[in-house]
Amino acid sequence: MIKSVLYSAIASVFLAAPIVTSAAVPALNDKAYFSQPSLDIVVFSNWYNGLFGDSKISGVELVHFGERIATNGDVRLSATPEQWDPIPTFVERKVDNNTNTISATLSYPEFDFTYTISASPIENGVEITLSSPRPVPAELVGKAGFNMEFLPANYIETSFLADGKPGTFPLYPTGVKEIIGQHEPAPLASAKQLVLAPESNTKRVMIESSAPLTLYDGRAKAQNGWYVVRGVLPENKQGELLTWRITASTDDAWLRDPMIAHSQVGYLPGQTKRAVIELDKHAPVNGMAELLKVNADGSKAVVKKAAPGKVEDYTRYQYATFDFTDVTEPGLYQLRYKGTTTASFPIAEHVLDAAWYPTLDHYFPVQMDHVLVNEAYRVWHGASHLDDALQAPVNHEHFDLYAQGPTTDTQYKPGEHIPGLNVGGWYDAGDYDIRTQTQYRTVRFLVQAFEEFGIDRDTTLVDYDRKYVDIHVPDGKPDLLQQIEHGTLALLAQFKAVGHAIPGIIVPDISQYTHLGDGLTMTDNLIYNASMADTESNGIESGVFDDRWAFTSKSTPLNYGSMAALAAASRTLQGYKPVLAKESLDTAIAAWASEADKQPDLFRVGNTTGGGLEEEKLKAAVELLVTTGDTQYKHAVTALLPHIEEHFGRSAVLAIRALPFMDNAYKKRIRAAAEAYKPKLEAATSKNPFGVVITEYGWAGNGTVLDMAVTQYYLHQAYPDLYSSDLIYRSLDYLYGTHPDSDISFVSNVGTVSKKVAYGMNRADYSFISGAIVPGVLILKPDLPENMENWPFLWGENEYVIDLGASYLFTVNAALKLAGRQP
Repeated sequence: MIKSVLYSAIASVFLAAPIVTSAAVPALNDKAYFSQPSLDIVVFSNWYNGLFGDSKISGVELVHFGERIATNGDVRLSATPEQWDPIPTFVERKVDNNTNTISATLSYPEFDFTYTISASPIENGVEITLSSPRPVPAELVGKAGFNMEFLPANYIETSFLADGKPGTFPLYPTGVKEIIGQHEPAPLASAKQLVLAPESNTKRVMIESSAPLTLYDGRAKAQNGWYVVRGVLPENKQGELLTWRITASTDDAWLRDPMIAHSQVGYLPGQTKRAVIELDKHAPVNGMAELLKVNADGSKAVVKKAAPGKVEDYTRYQYATFDFTDVTEPGLYQLRYKGTTTASFPIAEHVLDAAWYPTLDHYFPVQMDHVLVNEAYRVWHGASHLDDALQAPVNHEHFDLYAQGPTTDTQYKPGEHIPGLNVGGWYDAGDYDIRTQTQYRTVRFLVQAFEEFGIDRDTTLVDYDRKYVDIHVPDGKPDLLQQIEHGTLALLAQFKAVGHAIPGIIVPDISQYTHLGDGLTMTDNLIYNASMADTESNGIESGVFDDRWAFTSKSTPLNYGSMAALAAASRTLQGYKPVLAKESLDTAIAAWASEADKQPDLFRVGNTTGGGLEEEKLKAAVELLVTTGDTQYKHAVTALLPHIEEHFGRSAVLAIRALPFMDNAYKKRIRAAAEAYKPKLEAATSKNPFGVVITEYGWAGNGTVLDMAVTQYYLHQAYPDLYSSDLIYRSLDYLYGTHPDSDISFVSNVGTVSKKVAYGMNRADYSFISGAIVPGVLILKPDLPENMENWPFLWGENEYVIDLGASYLFTVNAALKLAGRQP
């Protein structure tokens, strides 16, 4: 181990400026991480989330001046590992308060290699020791190394020193990318001492090691790569294999600036208006919060001033509130607390009127598959995937949560083209698959929005004959009905092609899956013919194996979910596309009958084979009941009453929508369930200062926030004596900026300051899609709320998903209706 005097000597030789601005040692706190003002070191508090290998939320991590700037401090088997490259198996984590040490033991069982990473605090940092009872296995010599990844957005346009030799972090990667077994990546630098951003007192990090360190730009391999510092593990050595000392610039007096969480969209004059002020845990709460009115000449008048209210702790911060509900005069306003002043926002009757326009006008058309989407001078994408789709191989587990069981459950052989699937549907999220669960959930939300609010806005041309969509060009047809039609076509095509709903359609190869940009360029749009050479084509078929796979294993829950959407869509399409409406309803009725007399198919994998059996059956029963009034569906709903009562929060919307068709006994039980649910809902929404449920999983919770807002609308409509409409407006305020970490609106292009960098198909351009909604604030264990606006590639925080657009449309229009703003 290198002694501290050697580290000091190296620093004095190569650095003229001091590395740190304090001499504190981070303490091991009660949340089991090392902390001092301006620096936290988290050691395996988060683990790889189980869905994908690498989510950039594990290993040794650094939170520097309030921002998470380093992650994945762990042993990896390549210099710039990407998402699906091998990760170790977590064994255990220990916190020893007596020795002030955190350690984690991990293993690569396929190589019989187990190791322990231990961390102990030093001045302004941490010492990392990696040890193993056995030498590195021969197969991993030269491959296994301790990697730590640093956020490019934090270090772009700064420099580094490698044993005193200067270099700069590139804005964009150059050079050779790593291809395992073929090409080694080109390093930015190698040294025993690396100093990142030495010129910056808020970004500077030093890493020192007795063995060489190499700095790489992981973005050369994948756009979501980070800068990687790596130390290869030595061969023929056991016990202590590697030691790093990581120190950072610190400031004992540093406090995170106050953040004033508020709605970037603004407020209706009559609604509750409450800002939530997020403060450093050490900050005194002794200032006055102010509401400023902005006048036409630029002057500002303080219209309300008060000491912030209730102070409570949540995550790593403390929170105070400032209520200005009594201010109702229309105008432009700002909020101010100490040195923080927000962007301007309106108070006006019309603030929500157009808040849903970008979602319907832009986001939904952009996500439409199998058509060319044009916007003025821009083509978003061509008519993609017209070669859909090949039967997926049996007994195959896909890398994106799909799998095919032991049979195809269709008349098609593995690899055979299934005709008729190249119509309708939306790109599921920031990628290009058609995930059936997302499709039918989206259709049902859109149907509910049309039926509840009669939305007839028309700004988009859809021409199926030409496979052409043109944004900003009306065609005399309600856009919402056209979107319902588009989703219905995809769901119906599955039943027509194979007789049942299928989990989905997705590319077979990771090189296609990671494709960014125009979906048209993923394939040649010609049906694959295995008998052709890959250079042959006849205008219909080609020998290029680039077609998507259809995963077709039967799932009764998935079938119920799809038939529910088809039954619902048939109602709205009746006066618009009557033939399609009839076909949809007939298909749903037949599918219900086919499931009635057989054991359910319960093939399950990932998140692509439907929800719970009773949950999905209830959807189908209610939608078929509402559509047909047939007593068989009434009996099915009645039989599902125990499920409804047990899971009322998830079932309330369906239970309430069935009320007009049910008897008094049913109505009494639903009323009782609603009464019992009220205190549970109040308890769930009082666990944080924002008044909504903030989930704490690997995917942030804006979907849950919107779902609960939709549920609240139906509860309020059915039981106004029990439920107010407050949660609907609180939920929208949360999306629009009243949330932890920042005050940004999570709906791109909605609100004064909104998401401009997100995980859409255009994420490599650090851009956004107007009207799309990101997952939101991810609560990283043990206590860090995070949503990166400068880095789009964290899907759990920033990935657009189509069904959030649909539930958002519903929620905004619900708020408008309750405010008397619906025409």
